Amino acid sequence: MIIGIPIYEKVDLLDVCAAREIFYSMATTEGVTTQYDIWLLGPTCDSVHSRDGLTLTPQKTFDDVPELDMIWVPGGDVSGLKVAMNDPCLLDYIVSATKNAKWITSVCEGAMILANTGLLDGYLATTHWAFIPCLQAYPNINVAEGFPRFVVDRDRVTGGGISSGLDEAFKLVELLESYEVAQAVQQLTQYYPCPPVASALTPSTSCPLD
Repeated sequence: MIIGIPIYEKVDLLDVCAAREIFYSMATTEGVTTQYDIWLLGPTCDSVHSRDGLTLTPQKTFDDVPELDMIWVPGGDVSGLKVAMNDPCLLDYIVSATKNAKWITSVCEGAMILANTGLLDGYLATTHWAFIPCLQAYPNINVAEGFPRFVVDRDRVTGGGISSGLDEAFKLVELLESYEVAQAVQQLTQYYPCPPVASALTPSTSCPLD
């Protein structure tokens, strides 16, 4: 099974790396018989920089991997996101590569990229809390109320902001394999969150992309 993670300039590091580590842990869990290939993808293998300046290099080009079983679209800095949302090469690849995909997923502002492909039309979806007004501007997308960590609607899975991708990735492990495999990965990664701070989210009234 081929899982593709397209990366672009100013992509969010945790959106990419956290999910990839969870998926890799799933693939190497004892008893899992499905072979998983997990690739960072780009139009070329030229390096890009994450939002915080770290260098990421695609392992495969779009041409190398024309079909995906699952795509995970990460979010990114507003400046990079605006470019990615209007990049015909990226958008065309997402549409063509997922024609027979089992799962089409995004985390954080990656939902905005999927929104521009039309692949969220008719589906319930979410995104980073600050970008909810942006997603609501797409009349054919049903935006989930509140601030869910992730939303599953048939073969679409979308996540909230940054750290939400961890919860979403664990849900995808359950969907791809089983609850028991997800538990094993949880134990391996010691994912038992208990943050030392507490805050509350409040609705955003404007779209950061405007």
